[in-house]
Amino acid sequence: MHALFSMEEMKRHKEFEIPFTGLKQGRHHFEYQIDQTFFEAFEYDEFRACSVKVDATLDKMSTMMEMAIEVNGHVNLLCDISGEPFDQPLSGNLELVIKFGEEFNNEDDEILILPHGAHEFNIAQYLYELIVLSVPSKRIHPGVEDGSLQSEAVKKLKELHPKEGKETSEDTDPRWDALRDLLTDKK
Repeated sequence: MHALFSMEEMKRHKEFEIPFTGLKQGRHHFEYQIDQTFFEAFEYDEFRACSVKVDATLDKMSTMMEMAIEVNGHVNLLCDISGEPFDQPLSGNLELVIKFGEEFNNEDDEILILPHGAHEFNIAQYLYELIVLSVPSKRIHPGVEDGSLQSEAVKKLKELHPKEGKETSEDTDPRWDALRDLLTDKK
């Protein structure tokens, strides 16, 4: 899912640059607040609104670095069943190892290779993927699950839902009843 940023994208996400050259060895903490404008820059329109807090910890060592990223918050999206908007809580984390090599390589989800002489790296793409992948694939309004949501779509689904309870033999074909009796050994 990773892609190299164009220069324009790099400028748009400048606030997510981690300048590690001037940092001493040890742990360094970074915090970000992500809103809908972050996703608009990626031209991602699945979310109607977004409020996500990012806590990132960089552990700088002499030959490599490790970064732990944690996201918590919510995104507002449309329910797959009712079409009603709702806030979906989300949380996720990512462990990233940063090594140095001949050339830039971000093809591995957990290892970032920076060219020797690099002095910063951008975590915007990692944040984007972490947040998008933290949203459940089935987006169901909590009111649909607990029955409290009143909407036209939910009413129509209830009308169309098959009636529960056993069918009487008046409603069924007698040939099927005979087969059912064979399977259950009732007669």
